[in-house]
Parts: sequence; structure tokens; C-alpha cells
Amino acid sequence: MSGRAAKDTAVPVVELLDATKTYPGPVHALRGVTLRVDAGELLAIVGPSGSGKSTVLNIVGTLDRPTTGTVRVAGYDVGSLSDAQLSALRARHIGFVFQHFHLAPGRDAVDNVADGLLYAGVPLKERRARSRKALERVGLGHRLGHRPNELSGGEKQRVAIARALVGEPSLLLADEPTGALDTASGAVVMDLLHELNAEGTTVCVITHDNEIADALPRRVRFRDGEVVHA
Repeated sequence: MSGRAAKDTAVPVVELLDATKTYPGPVHALRGVTLRVDAGELLAIVGPSGSGKSTVLNIVGTLDRPTTGTVRVAGYDVGSLSDAQLSALRARHIGFVFQHFHLAPGRDAVDNVADGLLYAGVPLKERRARSRKALERVGLGHRLGHRPNELSGGEKQRVAIARALVGEPSLLLADEPTGALDTASGAVVMDLLHELNAEGTTVCVITHDNEIADALPRRVRFRDGEVVHA
């Protein structure tokens, strides 16, 4: 893959330099954002609806490209990569956790997590073995054969986190991870994200919830497409 920065332990996991994103209208979703996230950080990207945080999620997750500026993820210049190379970058370096889980209803926890390795060229037997380990890591070793309709909301989110982690990404992007959960289940999920970060995973939580954001070591606040606090 081209666009790789020179190997350096100080290379940030995420780096945005004067990044903008404009949609037809025009709508200026991002306005000259500069942001650096280093390996091992646990941070919140926080702001109200329309602040630009979802656009940042899409750009950092390589699901979208900036209109102008530079975006680097795991040392790769996103703007220099083809769509196929971006897909490979996501598969190797980025894990996603979404508010509504996105689990396949007819598949048990093992296969839902194993699906996270579908595009990594891992044989089925190894996918399932790694899936079991990931589920044990998030405390669901006793729920391996259960389908989503047999799991609580908090358990579904932990399956989703295991799926995001099974490929051992350098960056975990959690988009409103407690938004569909009750308070107790949400607390369990946030405790898990803290534990994963303590084990070395870089975790970025995208949220509108100031209480969740304020409990994290770093807060990057967005308003009107701009960083107002980093």
C-alpha cells in the first residue's frame, strides 16, 4: 500500500491537517479542522447534532474523504489511496462500534464476530477461533451460541465491540455506543471501553452526551464544523 509514512513510534494514529468537508448547498460540515490522536489515547469527540462530529467519524474511518486538507490514519495519507486500498486500511487498522449494533439476526455471536474478518482473508476455522477469543475478552464466553434476539442490549453491544476488536485494529471508533442502552448497560459498555484502552487500544468515542465525554481523559469539542476545544 502506498502513502505510508516512515516507521516511527511517534506517528499518530489519526492526524487531520486543515481538513474541510463541503456538501452541495453548500453545507460546510467541517471548516479547517486540525486534530491529532496518538496511540493509546481514550478520547471523546463531542458536540450537538450538526456540529461536525459525525462527519469527522466518516472521514477518520475512511468512509468519506475530505474536500480539502490532509487526513492520515495509522500513518497512511488517505488522499493518496484508492478505494480498494482504503478498504484494506479499514480492515487492518479500524474497528467500528455503532449505536444500533448492526448484528445479523440469524447468526450466533461467534459468527457475527467472525464476520468482522470476512475481508481480511482469514480462513473460516481461524475466524471462528479468533471470534471466540474476542467474545471471551468482552466477557461473553458464556453466550457464544446465542443469537441477537437471545441477548440483552448491553450484550449485543459487547458482541459488536468484539466484532470491532477481532481484527486487532489500532483504532476503535465507537459512535454513540451507549445511545440505545439503559443506564446500567451503558455503564458496563463504557467500563469495557476503558479496559480495552488500558490494554493498549486507541479508543475514540463519538457522542453528544456531555456526561459520557466528561468521564474520558480527553475531550475534543465540535461546534459548527470547527474544533472549539481539543
